Amino acid sequence: MKNGYRLGADVGGTFTDVVLLGPDGTLAVAKVPSTPDDYGRAVVRGIEGLLAAAGLTGQAVAQLTHASTVGTNAIIERKGARTALLTTQGFRDVLELGRYRVPRLY
Repeated sequence: MKNGYRLGADVGGTFTDVVLLGPDGTLAVAKVPSTPDDYGRAVVRGIEGLLAAAGLTGQAVAQLTHASTVGTNAIIERKGARTALLTTQGFRDVLELGRYRVPRLY
């Protein structure tokens, strides 16, 4: 992507990292505290800060990439909602089939 700037945002439980890559390869980085009540606020704050520091507007951005470890952390720390998987009769092995890890096919 030769024209336009590229933005990347990585939302973590504690910090949100935002990077701005210029068409000439220049790189700017920002780290802002995450906002667990609304993670989007930290992303917007980081993006606005980088764009302002570079003297740019959002129209200069050609691509935005978003990543997050929030969901993974919730599973690892067991902080998410309790869930269950219900299947139609005869489809209890659907998760194993989806990953091709069926111990005995027949």
